Amino acid sequence: MAFIAWIASLAWIASLLAMLGCASQVAQILAIKHFGRALRAIPPAIAPEAVTILKPLHGAEPNLAENLSSFGAQQWPAPIQLILGVSAADDTAIPVAALLEVPHDLIVDARTYGANAKISNLINMNQSVRHDLIVLSDSDIAAPPDYLAHIAAALARPGVGVVTCVYAGKSTSGLWSNMAAAMQSYQFLPSVLLSLRLGVGGACMGSTIALRRSTLEAIGGFESFANILADDHAIGAAVRGLGLAVAVAPVLVTHDATETSLRSLVRHELRWASTIRQINLGSHLGATILYPLPFALINALISQDLMSGALVAAALVLRLLVANSIDKLSGLPAAHAWMLPLRDLLGFAIHVASFFVRTVEWRDMRFEILTSGRMKAAKP
Repeated sequence: MAFIAWIASLAWIASLLAMLGCASQVAQILAIKHFGRALRAIPPAIAPEAVTILKPLHGAEPNLAENLSSFGAQQWPAPIQLILGVSAADDTAIPVAALLEVPHDLIVDARTYGANAKISNLINMNQSVRHDLIVLSDSDIAAPPDYLAHIAAALARPGVGVVTCVYAGKSTSGLWSNMAAAMQSYQFLPSVLLSLRLGVGGACMGSTIALRRSTLEAIGGFESFANILADDHAIGAAVRGLGLAVAVAPVLVTHDATETSLRSLVRHELRWASTIRQINLGSHLGATILYPLPFALINALISQDLMSGALVAAALVLRLLVANSIDKLSGLPAAHAWMLPLRDLLGFAIHVASFFVRTVEWRDMRFEILTSGRMKAAKP
């Protein structure tokens, strides 16, 4: 009897979580539509000023030249200094940079200052910055032509200390790239837009971090984040510590999903999820309801009735509607519809695993996650 009661309780809990997840997806669809209206707005006119864009590079990623060119060819009537940085003279990104048609400065400097190689790269690049307005962005990001206009307008608002922006996934090729792009577009992006609509979250993402030189100096420069795994989140938190706000500009960039195998996909997403867990455990626990399909399936396997089947159907339909809303927003379908149930189940498995992971892999190295999002090289 006790076992039967336990199974019944499991079915009830699973159905409740599935219904909450379905409700969250309805809320995501509304948040996506709201952000779509913001995207269509013309950025307010401000006096253009010179800007320095920092791009730390590591290897010849797919579409690297195209992504970098999108930042150097902005519709921005003021000087743009594009700085590209590598940490080794034989980095395969260097030949790609040499072929760029947009003006740029290339910094090759192997000095390191901590466990985070990207931050060491930024510290070395920062010595060549010529302008007060600084924008740093990951190398696998592509920006629309009005990107800088939106970013600068958001930073000009009173009380804003740093500006970031959301991104959609872009598949480069193959099944696993599609699956990775689907996670970014159909799981991560809707959850961020919902948190923005609810006024919670405080996201600061590596897709874009724009701030003044004085603000960067006030938070201790890039050197303060040399051993931080989630450096983008930490920079946002440090700026908020100054009493300034983190603003999300009404612009959508794309992020290349370059995964070529299941292992590379799991490794990347597990590092991402484990980092979020370390930064904000409560939020990470709450994100569990964003996967209604696994809970609906658990309930259906136990209950095997019409209502449980309807709940599975609702979870599937709502995920399709979320994906369709994102595709209309970005104009860039990330994956085929048949992949979405598999994507949800894989995403849920990675989410659960992230609660037990203590080391992650990044750039062919293994790191131990410490408190407050810090990291150190793990023992072999």
